[in-house]
This record gives sequence, structure tokens and C-alpha cells, in this order.
Amino acid sequence: MDNKAEFYQELLGQTKALIHDESDTIANMANISALLFERLSSVNWVGFYRVIEEELVLGPFQGKVACIRIPLGRGVCGTCAATAKVQRIADVHQFSGHIACDASSNAELVLPIVVAGKVIAVLDIDSTAFDRFSEEDEVGIKAIVELFERSISA
Repeated sequence: MDNKAEFYQELLGQTKALIHDESDTIANMANISALLFERLSSVNWVGFYRVIEEELVLGPFQGKVACIRIPLGRGVCGTCAATAKVQRIADVHQFSGHIACDASSNAELVLPIVVAGKVIAVLDIDSTAFDRFSEEDEVGIKAIVELFERSISA
């Protein structure tokens, strides 16, 4: 655990350095997705979907081309946005209503980005490995999301 905890502390520090004094949310999304894609093992897609009107719209990401629009409440990302709850899915093929943008994805971790009590986006991380994301991964990524949320609120 210490090793993974140290890894996420290092990643949090790198995120802080990247977004420090940068007010552009899209630029910060781009750098965060690039950092996570580069540093996380066994991931094939990392990116953001922004809430625009009643749907999620593709934002900055790293990986293969992706679904552009996802209705709120549909799929793992839409469920995360609609409920404002983290979705840590060991096998996306067992998730009712899963939207397969990339058929090679098998596990998913999606975290809501909440500003002023409202979900404004989600951070989506996909893996080809089943059961890729542990509670430690969720806690580590959540700390990065919280840092990002504070940068938007500031």
C-alpha cells in the first residue's frame, strides 16, 4: 500500500505543479489527462467529458477516438454525472447500459468533477485489464480531482 500511496502522492504533486497558476479549465483538463495517461499502468484511455445542457460532451483526452456525446444517466460516465458518485467498475460488460466506445476496454473508473455543488464534468479512465482499479486507485485519483475542483473554484 505504501508504494501505491507514495505513487499517488507524487502524481498529486505533479498535478499541482502542472495546474498551479493556470486558470484555463480546458488546458488543465488536457494536461491532467496527459499526465494520468502517461503515468498510470494498464490504461488505454483517460479523459474528461464536460456537462453541456443535458449531456456529456467529449473534452480533452488521451487514447483512441471516443464517443462524442453521452446522455446523462447512460453508461458509466452518464451514471457518474447524473448521480455525482464515483463509478469503479471491475467489468464494464456487466454494467447495465454500458456504452462501448472502445471494445477493448474492460474496466473503468469515473469520477465526478463538482464545482459549487454541481457536476460540471467527469474524469473517465479506462483499462483493458479486468478489475484494474482498486480502492487505493480511487482514493489517489480522487485527491487529484479535488485539487482540480479547487483550481476551478478559485
